[in-house]
Amino acid sequence: MREGEALGRGLSSPRNRRLLAGRGRYVADLPFPTSLHAAFLRSPWGHARIVRIDVDAARHMPGVEAVLTGADIAPICQGYRGATAAFPDLQAPLQHPLAIDTARWHGEPVVMVIADSRAQAEDACARVVVEWDELPALTDPRAALAAPPMHADLPSNLVLHLDQQSGQPDAVFATAAHVVACDFGFNRHTGVPLETRGLVAEFEPNERRLTVHLSHQCPHQMQEEYANLLGLDAHRVRVICPDVGGAFGIKQQLYGDELAVCAAAVLLGCTVRFIADRNESMLSDIQAREHRVAGKLAVDAQGKLLAFQVQDLYAIGPYSQYPRSSLGEPRAIMGLCGAPYRFDAFAASADIVFQNKGMAGHYRGVGHPLACAVTEALIDEAARACGIDPIEVRRRNFLQPSDFPYVSPTGTRFERLAFTQSLAALEQEVDLAALRASIADARASGRIQGLGIAAFVEQTSRGPWFYGQGEQAVSSRDGCTLRLEPSGHFRCISSVTEQGQGTEMGVRQVVAHGLGVAPDRVDVLTGDTAITSHGGGTWGSRGMAIGGQAAYDAAVLLRTEILKLAAILLKTQADMLDLCNDQIVNVNDGMPRLALRALAEAAHFRPYEFSGIQPQLATSTTYGPLKQPFRCGTGIQLSHIEVDPGTGQIRLLRHIVVHEAGRVVNPVLVNEQVRGGVAQGLGAALMEECAYDAQGRSLASSLASYDLPMAVDLPDIELIHADSPAFTDDGLGIVGVGEAGTVGAAAAVMNALNDALASMGAGRVFTLPLTPERVLRAMGAL
Repeated sequence: MREGEALGRGLSSPRNRRLLAGRGRYVADLPFPTSLHAAFLRSPWGHARIVRIDVDAARHMPGVEAVLTGADIAPICQGYRGATAAFPDLQAPLQHPLAIDTARWHGEPVVMVIADSRAQAEDACARVVVEWDELPALTDPRAALAAPPMHADLPSNLVLHLDQQSGQPDAVFATAAHVVACDFGFNRHTGVPLETRGLVAEFEPNERRLTVHLSHQCPHQMQEEYANLLGLDAHRVRVICPDVGGAFGIKQQLYGDELAVCAAAVLLGCTVRFIADRNESMLSDIQAREHRVAGKLAVDAQGKLLAFQVQDLYAIGPYSQYPRSSLGEPRAIMGLCGAPYRFDAFAASADIVFQNKGMAGHYRGVGHPLACAVTEALIDEAARACGIDPIEVRRRNFLQPSDFPYVSPTGTRFERLAFTQSLAALEQEVDLAALRASIADARASGRIQGLGIAAFVEQTSRGPWFYGQGEQAVSSRDGCTLRLEPSGHFRCISSVTEQGQGTEMGVRQVVAHGLGVAPDRVDVLTGDTAITSHGGGTWGSRGMAIGGQAAYDAAVLLRTEILKLAAILLKTQADMLDLCNDQIVNVNDGMPRLALRALAEAAHFRPYEFSGIQPQLATSTTYGPLKQPFRCGTGIQLSHIEVDPGTGQIRLLRHIVVHEAGRVVNPVLVNEQVRGGVAQGLGAALMEECAYDAQGRSLASSLASYDLPMAVDLPDIELIHADSPAFTDDGLGIVGVGEAGTVGAAAAVMNALNDALASMGAGRVFTLPLTPERVLRAMGAL
């Protein structure tokens, strides 16, 4: 295989074959026969003062080694605040691994029992007596703003107010031909990875070394956090992430129960294991997207977009998420509203508020789906007001290739988007006229069908400004060490991580591309802070655009050295040679001159053959984007739905994604990332909701009470790839794709539903999920 042949191919990973054979090794599979087990007593209340904790009975239960409260852990474990130096006014109260004095959400860990087995630890938890003084729970974000502060050291429940404006939005709205406005409701949901959170923490007291086997996306971030919070030297903290069964952004944060397990290992000088069960995950995993957004759009009589206005109210639970803070979602809404389009003026505000629900923060797409839903629903409303086809309104307003680079009125700079190309690809591949005709026929026969379209932007591959300015220990860079082994094969050690999305295979392909060898000559190792260079891991769709670029750069450097060494042995010039799979060949005629293995053996075992040069056969590189704050993918999603008039149930008839994301390393991985993202987006659109009662108690504490989309609920998701000139700023021109499917799915389905409802003169639904009850109410059936 020659250079270039490894890219753009849908190659299957050996890792996938191993996992499909049932040979995965997740944290729960790791054999630590002498480890102790942790279980947690969690708050049964949304908000309650802890009057007294009696652990005497629990301490005397069989197998129990320790019963630890927040006060027991506090001396060796610092509290933490989800603050950011970029927004110094953000109110970030001190948080502890276990609640001290007051529990502020249902499921907050309060007492940890360490025992010989999980069953013994759970039995002992049941013997802990906690005297509670239940307090009023703040569940409604508007009411929380006016309520007394839940944190005594803060003046209110307002975390932060954000405001921005450009142009003259008031004047534009006052004179526009049409102004449309909608109130949007977005309800909480979460990631629900197949593998729940879990860890095994080993502490060697004599060397004060902590090794944590953790189901996580960002091992180096956690190395820093565990070291800082537990008072350990960072170089003596090792975090290993073995096979990870899904993450979706919810495994990129610090969790109090996981930190408490590490603290217990340090306190007891032993190994402690904790694997969250599904009930614990539903109560304590990061949740996201509880927003109330008032949106407004001004257009002229021809459907030209003039101005957007959004007012966001975001409820984050009782603390700002640590260490990244909870700013991501409102900042994405404010930065991406109207992103695909040209318009003149913008006004936005956001109020972030504390409440008594589970912790909220980053989940796949971080605010992007909300910005997309608000934008695209307003455009459909404007199209109805103007009497213009909604696709035509989008066509008239899409940013054009000649517009870039472009600074939106939101303040966001876009280097390149590809909406004209995406719309052209959609119209080429899908007979929209025929689709509309079939919908008209269905409506004529009494069926309720609708067509929705949504254009979206996915910000990927963030640079160092995002967290760097906040002085948060979150790396935007990634690194790669690449070695030629004596066998003639390559070992690639990458700091990006793998949670089932195929990063390892992508890295393998870009390394093979850079070297000019077959991908199966490259082995990839990830997920261990002791062997990989410091890096960000996986978040924000960055694995290939950043980690892959670092790996490619290492491959190019190593290839240069290999050819230089080969030229010495062959007494020729390096530029007369090429590397082709397992041979050094003539560059002109491809004739083999030297086996790669022979070169490797000479360099490792007979280095005196290289005229005094010390063969290295290893390179290390790091890469982080410095020229751009992010790279954007572009897409359009189209949804065709039918509503059951009796039940209000929405049936997805067809869902199409047009996507453009620069250079594609592996089309199979890209396609399935997009499809998986669409599935999560459709779940958010139709059924997923972390509901709470008025006392702040979770009503979705199991998969019996939290609906997830299953295969039978989904159509065959159709993919169309649009062509566009590649990024040319640096590197391979790769754009992330991990969140693209999620970003536009809900907006397309919501628009399809409202198209269907409008056709029958019914009201519209702007609250997600689009439950049968909400649909029936809009139809006047309830």
